[in-house]
Parts: sequence; C-alpha cells; structure tokens
Amino acid sequence: MTDKPLRLGTRRSKLAMAQSGLVADAVREATGRPVALVEITTYGDTSREHLARIGGTGVFVTALRDALLRGDVDFAVHSLKDLPTAQPEELVLAAIPRREDPRDALIARDGLALEQLPRGARIGTGSPRRTAQLNAHARAHGLGIETVPIRGNVDTRINFVRDGELDAVVLAAAGLHRLGRGAEVTQYLAPDTVLPAPGQGALAVECPPGPLAEALARLDDPYTRAAVAAERALLATLEAGCSAPVGALADFPDGTQDQAARPNEPARQTTEMRLRGVVGSTDGSALVQLTTTGHVPSTQAEAEALGAELAAEMLAKGAAGLMGERAR
Repeated sequence: MTDKPLRLGTRRSKLAMAQSGLVADAVREATGRPVALVEITTYGDTSREHLARIGGTGVFVTALRDALLRGDVDFAVHSLKDLPTAQPEELVLAAIPRREDPRDALIARDGLALEQLPRGARIGTGSPRRTAQLNAHARAHGLGIETVPIRGNVDTRINFVRDGELDAVVLAAAGLHRLGRGAEVTQYLAPDTVLPAPGQGALAVECPPGPLAEALARLDDPYTRAAVAAERALLATLEAGCSAPVGALADFPDGTQDQAARPNEPARQTTEMRLRGVVGSTDGSALVQLTTTGHVPSTQAEAEALGAELAAEMLAKGAAGLMGERAR
C-alpha cells in the first residue's frame, strides 16, 4: 500500500482541528495510511457578520467542498450540524462516526445553573434555536433572563463570561469535550429544556465516491447515521436552513442507561428510535414541539421517512409560521 499521505481538509479553528485530528487518528488506524491535515479558511471564519445574515452555518462548508472538487484534498471533516441537507451528487458522506454528547451546555459565572441565574442575567448564544428555547423556558419558569447574540470561537465566547460581560454562554457539549474543556461546564441542558440542533455532536467524513469512500466507511456508526438521517430529514421537510430555530434529536430510549449523554450507544436489546422536534419563535412566545417513536431504521430511507412524517405533523400545527416569523 502506498505511503503517500491522505490529505484531510479541515477548517482552521481550534475546534475543527481537534475534531479532524480525532478522525485522522481513526483513519490511520483503519487504513494504515498516513494522514496530513490541510487547513482551509472559509468565509464563515473570516466574516464577522451574524451567521443568520450570511447563510447560516453552511458557509463553513463551501470552501471545504470546493477543495474536494478541485482535488486539493482527498477527504474533509465537517461538523454535521453545519451541513446543508442537500447533498452534492459529486460527493458522499462516506462515514458518520459515533456521536459525541449532543446536548447543549451552560458555562455560567460562579458555577451557576440556568435556574440559579439572577433576574436580568445575560446569556450569550449565536443560535436562533437556542434563543427560542431558552426564552420559552424562561417564560415558563419566570426566570427573567436576557439572551444576547454573540459570535466567535469557543475561547472568545467563554471569555465573555470570564470578563464579566455576560453571565453565561451556551455552547455545544461535544465541542467542549473535544477541546478538553468539559470541566468548565456548569450545567448540561436536558433535551427537554433545549433540544439540540439536527446532527449536533456528530461529525461527517466527506469525499468523492470511490475506493477511498469505501475505506473510510469503516469509521461509520450505523446508529448515529440513522439518528442524524431522521433529524436532517425533519429539517429538510420543514425547508429550514442550518440557522433556523429548529431543534431535533433522535435517540434510543431502550438503549444504555446513560441515555442523555450517549443517545447513540444502544444496548443489544434496542428496538426503538425516538425522534423529538421543536420549532419556536425567537422570543419564546410560541413553540411547536412533537415526539414520535418507531422501530430502529434498517435503512436510511426508513430513518428519513420518520423525520419527514414528524415534520409534516409539525407543519400542520403551525411550524412554518414560526420559522417565517424569524425572517420578518
């Protein structure tokens, strides 16, 4: 076998490099090939505009895909929640490795939990999805918090709290774990409080179809693939983009005991997959939140059908109006 390194395209952020490093190690072990990381700057990394104004998290993907199509890199690693639901015909998702913790995490001053924050506390997030659900939770429990839009990498966001500019920030637990910063979490937000983004906590390994895609498929976790296929089908049926106020999580309720932290690590007796979806107005005044359960899908088409069916129910209950409210 050739010793020529496989070129892995990755964003240059600290988190992206950490994620790509994990995949590179797995690829080396699975294929015996050396892997070299190739850093690529995306428009989302250089623009300081709010993500919702520049096309959502999908702006992080285009430059990586262009590099793949030009042949500058052999494969790329994405945060799956950043991927638009439409897949280019020239590329395949060769592997979706086992998912990390999909929950959102609170990092607050003085080690406080969400319910312990004082009235008027300012919580930073760059996500309309988190904003909608945090505001809805605050309304339901009389918390009196204020959500503040922010951008920046993990360090920048946490420093808003360290410097006293904000009382708390909400970040993806998976990213904090991959950066070795899980100890800074003051509370993991239960999915019943804030449902994560479709695909949150999962990585996508993308490349052109062919022998390399077949080799990379050894990294694939079928339970994670089924879960995120259902979540992304829900998003696609709602015709919502990556930055829309949509949350979705597919998990396996009869799987492991540590279900909240590792929903895609089912036990042998797992027979059911549960899918939860939510759409909310960003001020938290209205939510459409539904749940469905079906057998563990044996094909991607079955998983996607589950997501599409739940999305259709959500649309019938007014979800489209809530997503439209965000754009006005």
